[in-house]
Amino acid sequence: MPLQTPQAEMHVTPFFLQLHEGMKVFMSPRSSSVKSLFLVNKPDVSGRLVPVRTRKFPVPKYRPTAEQARAEGFIVEQDLYDRSMNIKCTGGIFEPYVPPEGDGRQSSVTVEGLKQRTELLKKTASSHVELRKIKRLDPHFGTKIFATKAQEIYVEANNCLANFNKHRLRELVTEMCYAVMVKGCRQKTTRWKFIESLELPRVVHIRYSDMIHESNAYGQVTVRIHTRQALAVYDRFGRLMYGGEDVPKDVLEYVVFEKHLSDQYGSWRMHSKIVAPWAKQKDPVIKTMVLSPEEEEELNKVQGVHAKA
Repeated sequence: MPLQTPQAEMHVTPFFLQLHEGMKVFMSPRSSSVKSLFLVNKPDVSGRLVPVRTRKFPVPKYRPTAEQARAEGFIVEQDLYDRSMNIKCTGGIFEPYVPPEGDGRQSSVTVEGLKQRTELLKKTASSHVELRKIKRLDPHFGTKIFATKAQEIYVEANNCLANFNKHRLRELVTEMCYAVMVKGCRQKTTRWKFIESLELPRVVHIRYSDMIHESNAYGQVTVRIHTRQALAVYDRFGRLMYGGEDVPKDVLEYVVFEKHLSDQYGSWRMHSKIVAPWAKQKDPVIKTMVLSPEEEEELNKVQGVHAKA
């Protein structure tokens, strides 16, 4: 039986294959697959080795300066931290409208109601100037017609959110408003119903502004919408979290609509909502959660005390 001699251990080093001037290919001696090829766009100047990343050999910390890069005949790519920007809508509200305190509660016949009417007339002076600017780019715009159209957009957008018709919702609201509306709606069920309009919608604030250039103009219109509606939100287990389908409520909202006036095919879309600082706080949301063993014991004790009483 012939003796088996141990094979000599061979140390194979990687080699470079010259394709053309300034271009090299790293060839791995242990594998001939395509994955082992690494192109390097750095010339070999004065006999210096080109740093190449392999599976076992780390890359040498070599980063030429701009002067060395020009001397060697190539340009180092700059690290650009660019941020994408959407010009179809703005990222906020131009001069947000400040609702008068007690709006929707005071009658126009009372003294306080007359004061609100007087303050509203003073604020509308600047809105008339902005209205002329908007009509230059949108000649068919009118405050009386737009108020009714805005309420229709508002009702349809809320119905699309309840049915999660995201394709139609994107046409009715801006990109900024869409991200806010659909946040957290995947694991919830929403039931929304428009019952009636308590007051006619009206335009209370108009603003015009441009971004980057004068030709890139935007218009924002704040509409006062006073309606009666019913809202019910259920969690993923089907438990009621907020509101009720049979509990209608009177809701007063100041909704901001925006249009990219420079866009020939632009349309008025719901952009944001202004919450008055004096508005009544919403009811707390009822959440379903898992109790820890300690919390469960305390709950059983409290239930036992109430059962004895």
